[in-house]
Amino acid sequence: MTMVLFNYGHYVGLALFAAALAVELALFARRVDGRTARRLALADLVYGLAAALIVATGLLKVFAGDKPAAYYGHNPLFHVKLTLLLAVFLMSIFPTMQFIRHRRAADSDVVEYPPVVGRLLRIEVAVTALIPLLAVLMARGFGMAH
Repeated sequence: MTMVLFNYGHYVGLALFAAALAVELALFARRVDGRTARRLALADLVYGLAAALIVATGLLKVFAGDKPAAYYGHNPLFHVKLTLLLAVFLMSIFPTMQFIRHRRAADSDVVEYPPVVGRLLRIEVAVTALIPLLAVLMARGFGMAH
């Protein structure tokens, strides 16, 4: 039952992560009003909390799950998955800083974001879409030497 909870938490985290990122991308524009800026900051908070849930449950799966940690450690797809997750995390730092900076904007404020924020969000979406594919491949034994 414990593994069911670890997996469920991992899947919920991934769904929230993807949803929050999609909301950010949908709301994002170079210039937004204060209300939208606050919504972007809230979506980014959910995004960060979901990332924390993914990492926490992922660590539980690796170190307290059904399979030994060596199973993951010897699978190159697991390393690619972690590398992509790290890349998404690093790409998210600048947009997060921008969203936090304007989280208290008044409704009447006009907030301008640097163009790179939108580009980073689009790249994050593309890279994030690959992570579940790698997870499915790993679950089916791909990447393991037979």
